[in-house]
Amino acid sequence: MNSLIIYSSTDGQTKKICETLKNNSINKSSYEIISLDEAFHKEVEKYENIIIGASIRYGRHNPRVYKFIQNNKYILDKKKSAFFSVNVVARKPEKNTPDTNPYIRKFLKKSNWLPKKLGVFAGKIDYPKLGFINRSVIRFIMFITSGPTNTNNTYEFTDWHSVRKFIKEFDEI
Repeated sequence: MNSLIIYSSTDGQTKKICETLKNNSINKSSYEIISLDEAFHKEVEKYENIIIGASIRYGRHNPRVYKFIQNNKYILDKKKSAFFSVNVVARKPEKNTPDTNPYIRKFLKKSNWLPKKLGVFAGKIDYPKLGFINRSVIRFIMFITSGPTNTNNTYEFTDWHSVRKFIKEFDEI
């Protein structure tokens, strides 16, 4: 069984989540992990299972995620597929499920694609690694959403138990 995990990551957390999915799958030897850019040059129809993970930056998924889905929607609809979003809003318990996360709802509407499995995971803010402009903008967003604003620290919000549960449930579909 061939399986593919495609990631669109801004700062690396989505890729790290993809690696955890692969390593915790009962079929881990069948998984290949590639970036979204690589996926545009891949024959995705040869894979039986396809998972796409995409991060949010400034309230949006990378527009190329939608382009990839649009280009491959017919194939994705025929496969065992999953999508997950990585965003810091999901750090809040009332916004950490596909039914309650605003970015998943936006994604479903905009992509016109309904994968077999949906997930949402909280991301990470690594203030020390951000450039001045991104650090300032993210700090402001965190200030207005009651998040952490100390730019000397890194804040990882990902619930790794939820990530492992996601792949276990996907394996059982």
